[in-house]
Order: sequence, then structure tokens, then C-alpha cells
Amino acid sequence: MSVRSKIRELKPSSPSNDSRKAHQTLTLPAILSTARKFSLVKKTLVTMCVVFTIYAVFTTFFTPTATSKLEPSFPSDIFGSAASIATVSRESLLRSSFGHPPVKIYLYDLPERFTYGVIRHHSLARGVRPVQDVTTLSYPGHQHMAEWYLFKDLLRPEWERIGSPVVRVLDPEEADLFYVPFFSSLSLIVNPIRPPSATGGDSTPVYSDEETQEALVEWLEAQEYWKRNNGRDHVIVASDPNAMYRVVDKVKNSILLVSDFGRLRPDQGSLVKDVILPYSHRINTYTGQISVENRDTLLFFMGNRYRKEGGKIRDLLFQLLEKEEDVIIKHGTQSRESRRAASHGMHASKFCLNPAGDTPSACRLFDAIVSLCVPVIVSDNIELPFEDVIDYRKIAIFVETSTALKPGFLVSMLRAITQERILEFQKELKEVNHYFDYGEPNGTVNEIWRQIVRKVPLIKLMINREKRLVKRDSNEPVCSCVCSNQTGILTSL
Repeated sequence: MSVRSKIRELKPSSPSNDSRKAHQTLTLPAILSTARKFSLVKKTLVTMCVVFTIYAVFTTFFTPTATSKLEPSFPSDIFGSAASIATVSRESLLRSSFGHPPVKIYLYDLPERFTYGVIRHHSLARGVRPVQDVTTLSYPGHQHMAEWYLFKDLLRPEWERIGSPVVRVLDPEEADLFYVPFFSSLSLIVNPIRPPSATGGDSTPVYSDEETQEALVEWLEAQEYWKRNNGRDHVIVASDPNAMYRVVDKVKNSILLVSDFGRLRPDQGSLVKDVILPYSHRINTYTGQISVENRDTLLFFMGNRYRKEGGKIRDLLFQLLEKEEDVIIKHGTQSRESRRAASHGMHASKFCLNPAGDTPSACRLFDAIVSLCVPVIVSDNIELPFEDVIDYRKIAIFVETSTALKPGFLVSMLRAITQERILEFQKELKEVNHYFDYGEPNGTVNEIWRQIVRKVPLIKLMINREKRLVKRDSNEPVCSCVCSNQTGILTSL
């Protein structure tokens, strides 16, 4: 047998016509059906991946998420790998948005005495029964609540901190900045020293803000990272003008978060290194439309008539304005009834008077802004928050003190302003009022962090500069951040 014949024998026989037809009838549809099912599964999987990705990005970066209750202690990475992934993604987003890596901030785990312990003393001073877990106590509302909102923000998991330009780190070696969460303004409110109650006897604790300030500095000065750069890369809130007054010279190198510089010397505070904070408004935000139809009062003011220092202008303005038609100016104290009356008055007025208080700034400016009541600012030395992003000339009227005290001038000027101009002011106020809302997901808190971030390059410059300079004595007051007193070259190897 030839090789060719053997090969023909080894080849499989061809199917008959009937079997070929059966194969075409049964097998081909099955194959096509399987292919269609595979394609459908593939498309479904791709669609699910796309939807999941969009949902993750949207949830991470755009959906405001409220935290109903803080964790009772400073939490570590309790949210596992999901939070880590969100943090990495947010760092990438921040890098692309700002052109540099996000600023890393370390939250000091202060002794309870300086945080929740202050809330406990405030609570006890007002007759609230003691509790075992102080973290269950509510921080009381007042006009200097920035210290609470910033602290609360850093306790949130990173995936909730939408739009924040800072990332909290748990390793201090990674940190660019160190946040000191001392409730300095609340500590001041607890003062004067609270004596033992009639029933508590000697067992009732006595509180001293001065002693607490000094204890904080003692604690800080013992920390490695404070000593490393003389506190320059630390952030401390002192928004009440009298907060930290006892120890300000010992913390003046730090980034101070203040309401103004009314109680600070030029060598203690400066726009160069510090950040101006808005007061926490106590008036309800106006939710109506831009309009002058329901604002029948020309000018409104309600607050303490008698103040110290620059605030003495209030009494003089009372004397000029209290008998003017369509002007409401009256004495009021910090109480629930006064806030309710002030809220109604601001919402029904075209202009709100904002004279200086004991220091150049006062909380009513921010009450007026969220009320869409055009602020009339009579305070020659006022410093304002966020002026790199807000042009206050578009939302407020500034009048020099000497001019405002001319009889008839203020009222005549305001009556000459047209309704169209008032509407323009209101439109601008509505555009910027989120900057003054501490409860807004991307409001005041995030803007404060942005202001702090902008200080970092200068802080690093001063830290490096200080390493090569030796300090000399000088009688001239200088900004503690811009200059290192009188300096000279320090020889280095």
C-alpha cells in the first residue's frame, strides 16, 4: 500500500449530508447563543465597573457627608483599606488641583484637660451633673467656635473631608504642620475661677484659665516636635482677643488663628504668619430672595452700647442715630431673646451698622453678611478674613470713624444709595456667604485650612533661615515671623 493510501485511511471520514445538516441545526445556534451571553456578561461587568468608579469618585469628592457624632477619642485608621484608598485618591486630586502635594497635618493627642476637660468645667460651672464620659458632652455655642469646628474636622475620616487642602497624618515624622487642639476661647469663658458650690464643698474642682494656659505651654515645650523648630510649624487657635494672653509670648512663633490683632503687639501677631478667623455667626442665615421690598428699616444695630478702647464710638453713634427715622439702634446683650430680635432686625434691614467692639472686629459683621444686610463698617483698624479671595468693597461700606461721627452724614449717605446698588451688594453677599458658614461642607473650615496652607512655604523659609542665623538683642519690635530680631551670620561647617 502506498503512503498516500495510508494517509487517506488515517484521515477522519467526512460527515454525511444529514449529519452535517444536524450539526448546523443544533450546534451553530448554541455557539451563537453562548457568544451572545458572553458578550452580555462582559458588557454588564464593564458597565458595573464604570458605575462603581463614578459612584466612588462622586462619594469621595463631591457628596457632602455629615458626621452626627464624633468618635470619643482620636481615631486612627478605623476605616481600613477603603479610607486609605480614598486618602491616596484625594492626595492625587489635591496635587493636580494645587500643583503640589497636600499639606500634611498632625493632630496632637493633648491631655484631656485641654480639650474635653474644658467642656466639662464649663458644664459643671453651669450646674450640669458630672458625667463619666466627657466626650458625650456638647461643646457650647458661642461666637468663637472655630476651635471646635477645626478639631472636629480633623477627627473625620479622610473620605469625609471633602475639598480640604490638608491631610491628617498619624505619624508626626510625616507632618508639615502640627495642630494644637486647645479650646482656648472656651477656657476663657469658664473663667473667672469657679469657686466650689455650696453642696460640692472642696471636692468640686476649681478652674483657672491662666493655670491651664501655662500647663499647655509646659506640655508643648516638652514635645520633641515643638523644640525642633521653636513651635514655628505649629497651629494654635486664639480667636477670642483675650485667649492665650498669659502665654502669648511663648507661642508667638506659631501660626496663630485670631479674630484680629487688637490685643497683640507687632512682634506677637502679623498678617504674614497668622490667619484672621471669622466669628461664628449666631444669627440665622437669611434664606429669602435678594430684595429690598421686605426690608423697611434703613439701618440696624443691636449690641452692647458701652465698650472699651475703640468701641467707645458705639455710645457716640447711639447719641447720633437713636432718634433718626427708620433707624433701629438699641442696646442688647448675648441672650437667646436678643439673638432672636437681632435676627429679625437684620433680615428686615437694608444696612447693618458694624462699629468696633473692645477690639477692631465684632461678631455682628458676620451676622450681617449671612443676613444679606449690607454691613456699614466703622472701625479704622479692622482686619478681615480671607481678603485674598473676597473684595470687601463689593459687599460692605467702609466709613472712617471721624466722618461717621459728623451729624447727619451717615444717614444721608445711606439714603442716597439706590435700590439697584443695594441689590448689587446683596447679590455679592449671597455669593460669598458660604465662606462664613462653619457648618458648610466646603465653607469656613476648608477656607481656614487654605489660608494656613499658604503660610507653609514662608514657615519653612524661616525655619531654614533660623538655622544659619544667630540672634542678637534689639529694642525694636519686629514681626516674629518676618525677622529673627537682630540677626548675624552663623558660621556653619
